[in-house]
Amino acid sequence: MGLLDSILGRSRPVRPDLDRLFGLPAAALTLQAGTGFVPTGAGAVCFAAVEGGAFARLKGDVRDLLDVEASADPGPGAGAGPGASPVTYTSDAYGYTWLTVRRPAEDLITLVNDLHAVNALLEEAGFGPNLLCSLTAFHAPEGGAGSGTDRTRDLALVYLYKRGTFYPLCTLPDQHKRDNALELQVAGLLKNDLRIEEDLERWFPLWDAPGLAS
Repeated sequence: MGLLDSILGRSRPVRPDLDRLFGLPAAALTLQAGTGFVPTGAGAVCFAAVEGGAFARLKGDVRDLLDVEASADPGPGAGAGPGASPVTYTSDAYGYTWLTVRRPAEDLITLVNDLHAVNALLEEAGFGPNLLCSLTAFHAPEGGAGSGTDRTRDLALVYLYKRGTFYPLCTLPDQHKRDNALELQVAGLLKNDLRIEEDLERWFPLWDAPGLAS
């Protein structure tokens, strides 16, 4: 930090550290033991729109990188069944693009490797400024510690690319509401596994994000 930054109280942006994503498998074990939430096998990378030919090249690079046949979003309810692509693309109401990867729920390590690889690919292609966040989805099976009385809840561990930090996002079914108490509980539970974002105003809701039913 320079002298002028010190005088004005400014700090330099945190350099993104994608290797922090590799802490997710250990965090998932802690999360399951403490709350009952387990991985769904879905993860996503969110980035500002990449237009035209650049987007076509990006999709081709992702296909080659993950050795899969990337496709358009197959719609709600589609999964990574036989013949289905594990990579889909969607755009949200705010114009952001979500690249979603689906792997078997028990293979979180492969999913995390995929998310790391996609982030690194975008970064190396010069799209680092476009990257916003990545999320890994979890759910509480019926009767689990994180489930409601009559239906399950969704939980995501969100990695903020430009901050190098994580935060938990717990959405309630069929409504744009969050379980803030559970989010704080999960943050405390995972503080030794992940670098948790301290600024709660940066715990963005990400309504209707891929991999989350709410």
